[in-house]
Amino acid sequence: MNIFNVITLFGGLAMFLYGMRLMGDGLKASSSGTLKKAMERITGTPVKAFLLGLVVTAVVQSSTATIVLTSGLVGAGIISLRQSLGIIIGANVGTTVTGQIIRLLDIDSSGTSFLQFLKPSTLAPLALIVGIVIIMGMKSRDWGKIGQIVIGFGILFSGLLNMSDAVEVLADSGIVERLFSRLGDNPVLGYLCGASVAFVLQSSSATVGILQAFSTSGQLTFGEIYAVLVGIYLGDCVTTAIVCNIGAKPEARRVGVVNILFNLSKSALTLMVVSLVHNAGLLDGIWNKAIYSGGIANANTIFNLVCAVVLLPFIGIYEKLSHKLVKDVPAAAGRYDEMLDALNPVFLSTPAVAFGRCYDVLLVMSRLAWTNIRRAFAMVTQYDPEVVRQIEEDENYIDSMADRVSNYLVQISAIITSHNHVEIMNYYYSAITEFERLGDHAMNIAEITTELHQRDSAFSKDALGELNVLWELLDTILNHTSEAFRKQDLEAARRIEPLEQVVDDMVNVLKNNHLERLRGGECGVFNGTEFFNLLSEAERISDVCSNMGVATVARATPGIRHQVHDYISMLHSGRDEEFNQVYRKAHDVYFAKL
Repeated sequence: MNIFNVITLFGGLAMFLYGMRLMGDGLKASSSGTLKKAMERITGTPVKAFLLGLVVTAVVQSSTATIVLTSGLVGAGIISLRQSLGIIIGANVGTTVTGQIIRLLDIDSSGTSFLQFLKPSTLAPLALIVGIVIIMGMKSRDWGKIGQIVIGFGILFSGLLNMSDAVEVLADSGIVERLFSRLGDNPVLGYLCGASVAFVLQSSSATVGILQAFSTSGQLTFGEIYAVLVGIYLGDCVTTAIVCNIGAKPEARRVGVVNILFNLSKSALTLMVVSLVHNAGLLDGIWNKAIYSGGIANANTIFNLVCAVVLLPFIGIYEKLSHKLVKDVPAAAGRYDEMLDALNPVFLSTPAVAFGRCYDVLLVMSRLAWTNIRRAFAMVTQYDPEVVRQIEEDENYIDSMADRVSNYLVQISAIITSHNHVEIMNYYYSAITEFERLGDHAMNIAEITTELHQRDSAFSKDALGELNVLWELLDTILNHTSEAFRKQDLEAARRIEPLEQVVDDMVNVLKNNHLERLRGGECGVFNGTEFFNLLSEAERISDVCSNMGVATVARATPGIRHQVHDYISMLHSGRDEEFNQVYRKAHDVYFAKL
């Protein structure tokens, strides 16, 4: 045993950990949308939640990732703490899949050439070759994720093989035998050893993989390693609990606490049962017998699966204990604080979920802005200082939401690679700008009505009648804009632009009509100025709606995405028959009401 063997051992460990990370990141990136939908459709049945946690963890190769994501969903109010409990238990079982994959080391390839392909010594270079061919030969981002997964798989097994080679030297020196024989004599020491290594590596799968690599020496027995396996469960969940507690709400922190409570129960149950069964002499056949990679994988899976089945009925107790250990804090004063708290950094590793939280906030932003515009226009005929106060309050919320979503999108932009995600991010940036502008226009209209009220001034009957027609048209445009954003409704989005042209035409007519009233003395100069200001605000509101409509169409139509100006010019030049029909019909309907 020399320094070069130590370097080989730790170099193999580094490759193993990096391969696992690379493979897991690729799996999460390629399945983030599916994970979001699955996690949000939990029915509350513990068995279904358990199966979901098992499957998701098997896919992303990380119980920590699954539980941290679950913590974020609980904190955002998407699922309840009780719904998350089954996921937590399932995640602890799902993480054993990695060990079952690594057990391929045990395959005896002497029989057929097919089995030779399943040996890690063949799979590793084969996966690396296939992965690099995919990455270099395919231009699609989706294929790039697949290549990343395959290469991660190859690096993982290459690292495992390096560790196994280094361990063979350790086996010859007798170090492995002396080390684990002492652990076998002292289960508590073995338990602490497993917990410490898992805590340092922040991965139970990686720690089990190291144990499987050591098993190739043939010097490990079940009696020496079972306590180490059980200790691994606690070490990994402590890291998860720490992550769940960073900046989280009480309900989200309880997820990490429940994970610790479950793993402590699992550890105690396993150690007690193994001890009783061993004292009864039922384990004599395997206690001192050499255990290899497959045996360790099976023991790990059996321990987790049996404990999950036994403890799943008691999830209500874990929930009650978590409430005792993590106390509630006073509710936030802000009306939308809970929704804004859902913009949680926990979701950044799953962009589809993070974008979903942004969409929720943007939807509220748009609703507040449109409600404020309707309130403000209503005060042209009936002023109410309480409505002004409500408009100002909601405008502050709109501004706060715009800042929070913008900052969150900046964080998302640092980790996304998918072209589709980039398109969503750009669309949401446009939405933030336009919805904030709508809120500003509502404030401007409220200020105009306040000026009119303070001067005890009012518009003439003809002026009010024209404003009502203009408002009816604007309300239609706002409804189409709402549908376009909320449902990505292309039909609604395409109806906005021709209606915006009708607004422009109507504003010009109303300006001329009001000038006639001013010359005839029907309206005062101050009223005339404020009337023109209202027309300008209406025109700008329709422009904002036009921007959102075009952005929605462009997002769904790659051909015009980078030629928006040409697209708008084509519409207004009369070369689009659908545009012409909607424009003529709306023009006839609304101008007939003037």
